Amino acid sequence: MLRRRWLLSVLAVVVLTGLGVSLYLFQPWRLVTNREVREALPTVAEPQPTGSTEPQPSNSVAPADLILAAGNFITHEHDTTGQAQLVRLADGRRQLLLRGLDTSDGPDLRVWLTDREVLPGRAGWHVFDDGRWVELGRLKGNIGDQAYDIPASANLDGLRSVSIWCKRFAVSFGAAPLAVPNA
Repeated sequence: MLRRRWLLSVLAVVVLTGLGVSLYLFQPWRLVTNREVREALPTVAEPQPTGSTEPQPSNSVAPADLILAAGNFITHEHDTTGQAQLVRLADGRRQLLLRGLDTSDGPDLRVWLTDREVLPGRAGWHVFDDGRWVELGRLKGNIGDQAYDIPASANLDGLRSVSIWCKRFAVSFGAAPLAVPNA
């Protein structure tokens, strides 16, 4: 009888520990929660095509916010939609703007600029940590408009995509290729 009680106690501890660890890792309640963010984003212009015949103003005009590259999100591990824009602000700072983002909430989500090609389907889920990436921070919200400052020291050469990256499970929720407008 004492042995049986001891085995049941050990089993209960193992089950409760496993349940606690699973809840911490997977955070299943996040499948039904949302964090909405509505930051005011700058209005940006697309650059003029190279060799444009449009006359350029001769007087000195303040520089405008400018789209350097942009792309639409595709779904990877979780349904993801919206647009990513890499912009240079009039004051020289660079930002990544996420417009109309809609994805699942999840544990430890980050925003990454990467040098990887965006691949559709399961083929694209795990590629972004295989190359060079710059982490811009935790995802502020899984729904809405948000801006991420890009460090001045970040070298953007060769970075051609954005991933909503789940750091805990090393998987992309969704990604957007960054293409130069009018190229």
